[in-house]
Amino acid sequence: MVDGKSPIQTIDAYIEAQPGSVRDKLRALREAIRAEAPHAEEKIGYGIPTFVLGENLVHFASFTHHIGFYPGPSGIAAFKEELAGYKGAKGSVQFPLEGPLPLDLVARITRFRVQEAVARTEAKRRRA
Repeated sequence: MVDGKSPIQTIDAYIEAQPGSVRDKLRALREAIRAEAPHAEEKIGYGIPTFVLGENLVHFASFTHHIGFYPGPSGIAAFKEELAGYKGAKGSVQFPLEGPLPLDLVARITRFRVQEAVARTEAKRRRA
């Protein structure tokens, strides 16, 4: 909540509502995602920044000690070895705030998710 009354409706508003020390990291993360998914729609989904290209591609969120990145289970599994040094779960990873964000890795994971989404969309079109 930005003003305690209205829910956050845009990624810009979400970023601006975060502590100053985190905003630049969130902006850089958003730019890395946008570079790989230029045609994705940006929205707030589940209360956090979400990129959609026929399906949810990736989400991110700011927390006290980390930034959560949510590329879904397939995105985590495909980059399991590179993500091994981070805390995470089946569809998410936590990047600590005290270090630099692995923006190249985020870009590659996003590119992978875009390729998956495009392939699914094309498969649906062929079946229709």
